[in-house]
Amino acid sequence: MRLHVDQRHERVLQLVRERGSLRVAELAEELGMSAVTLRRDVETLAAQGLVERLHGAVVWPSGASGPAPAAVPYAEGLVVGMVVPTTEYYYADVVRGAREAVELAGARLTIGLSRYLPDEDEAQARRLLSTGADGLLLTPSWERGHPEPGEGLWAAEQETPVVLVERWAPLGHPVAGLDRVRSDHAHGAAEAVVHLAGLGHRSIALAVQESPTAPRLRAGYAAAVAALGLSPVAASPLQDAPSRSEADRFERTLEYLCEGVAGGDVTAAIVHSDADAIVLIPRLQARGVRVPEDLAVIAYDDEVASLADLPLTAVAPDKRAVGAAAAKLLLSRLGVSDEGPAARRHLDILPTLRVRVSCGAAAAGA
Repeated sequence: MRLHVDQRHERVLQLVRERGSLRVAELAEELGMSAVTLRRDVETLAAQGLVERLHGAVVWPSGASGPAPAAVPYAEGLVVGMVVPTTEYYYADVVRGAREAVELAGARLTIGLSRYLPDEDEAQARRLLSTGADGLLLTPSWERGHPEPGEGLWAAEQETPVVLVERWAPLGHPVAGLDRVRSDHAHGAAEAVVHLAGLGHRSIALAVQESPTAPRLRAGYAAAVAALGLSPVAASPLQDAPSRSEADRFERTLEYLCEGVAGGDVTAAIVHSDADAIVLIPRLQARGVRVPEDLAVIAYDDEVASLADLPLTAVAPDKRAVGAAAAKLLLSRLGVSDEGPAARRHLDILPTLRVRVSCGAAAAGA
């Protein structure tokens, strides 16, 4: 039978008075309540001074009658929920960085995977909250890296702290007010353009696969080309007509680059991702396009760029640093710091350019 709110409050007070302190997740399980409902009850009781909430635990207030509360480690009992599309490839290091930061603080990280399925972000987030997560790190499956109008509103409506990871929102969208940590992909693309321009290239192409990263890469590329006064290059055909399959993507990108080199319109290219670059370069060479002599190439991601038979110069987002920074920001919102940030934060972490052979510059080490 469902308890009335007053009965729930009385039962919570009874258990905390008897034991001194309890983890929120344990208390919810013992009372047969959802973690979300219990958190609301605890906040109400804490506002009345009847209990204290400390780093994921409920403790009997100091000075009140009852047993002394047991010592609670810095963040023991806190649970950080993290929703990501996958734990493979790019997000493996993001999750690793978050986990290291969470565990260093004495808390625990739990994961939900959306697999880019419609509505699965919200479903996974609610599941993590219902099983005791105190806050959320969210990487929603927004196709362009940001929500469209009316999309993702649920993320801004959560009562628990939320930090967006590798995502952003347009100004005016409710989600734009959330804390956010992301790689500055636009800066990374611009740095690649600047490097190629420094090697004497004036006609630089951009070949990117469709992903949430692509719009920021295009923005950074276009800004750098304009700032440096470089020659305009026809856009990749994928920009207006997305690929129908992986084979289609490679074939159309190959034709785009070969035609550009043959016509003298392209002497360098930025390719996203480095896995795509590793597939494309042998095909370019088979068509008589030498890399880097005829076409200097910089890859984007640096997951496997150094392992190519022709080591690839690559832009490397610091994915582990993004995950760690997001986790630390969320922990500060949960009180696990001496002084949590008063204002919401939008933190951009700059990628690093790693120079190897494929761009035609002297290698600076892999």
